[in-house]
Amino acid sequence: MLSAAQLNIYQEQGYIVLPELFTVQEMDKLRTAANEIVDDFDPESTRSVFSTKDHSKTKDDYFLSSGDKVRCFFEENAFDQNGNLSQEKSLSINKIGHALHTKNPVFKEFSHDQRIKSIALALGLVKPQIHQSMYIFKQPRIGGVIRWHQDATYFFTKPISVITYWFAVEDATIKNGCLQVQNGGEPIPLKEQFCRYPDDSTELKCLHNLPWPKDEDAKALEVKKGSLVVFNGLLPHFSAPNLSDTSRHAFTLHVTCSNTAYAKENWLQTTPSALL
Repeated sequence: MLSAAQLNIYQEQGYIVLPELFTVQEMDKLRTAANEIVDDFDPESTRSVFSTKDHSKTKDDYFLSSGDKVRCFFEENAFDQNGNLSQEKSLSINKIGHALHTKNPVFKEFSHDQRIKSIALALGLVKPQIHQSMYIFKQPRIGGVIRWHQDATYFFTKPISVITYWFAVEDATIKNGCLQVQNGGEPIPLKEQFCRYPDDSTELKCLHNLPWPKDEDAKALEVKKGSLVVFNGLLPHFSAPNLSDTSRHAFTLHVTCSNTAYAKENWLQTTPSALL
């Protein structure tokens, strides 16, 4: 699935872009399925907001118990000062998580595609398993910033094995908040670990004081619909706010190797799905 040259690129820079690996029709099928989930979602059932800037917003039970469910989370700027939605429901959702790969037939079929497994095996995951799936909307005008982070912060294993699949369901550009990654420089050891304790309290532990890359030095990964970005758990990445009039839908999978030790402190402790 991956050539020797592509594997070398991945090893050198921590990520690889596979342009338009999936068809427009495959991406449209995911988008339709996501929209159907939102259509069925009752916005009065929760006010849970997803944020990587303020981790207090990820401590509520609605989030912590979502590992084996399909739930909608709002954008931070979805509500007015009175707590009412500032725009229609379909334009207020930040993401759907975190078990689309097991609970929704469309996403389950896609997540276990042979191409996805082949890439995992090529990248050294002898027994790949899916821990989490998310559909991210990056809504026009209110799609919030996702701060610099590394995905191993949330899926810590010994040794670190998590890889992220980032599928462009729509064109991703600098204007609508495309993925941006560290561009050269020394690799950064794992900087943070998000821990969940037996009493369901959480902590974002700082592991060292090395700085994140500067925003202006990041490489923007502008990709077409159907493209796949694959990156390792130590790659620093972020996305800027979407201030444009165009959404930037994406689907993500987080995959580890079952031969590695999955930390008992990780927030998500549901049984992973073997990538067969």
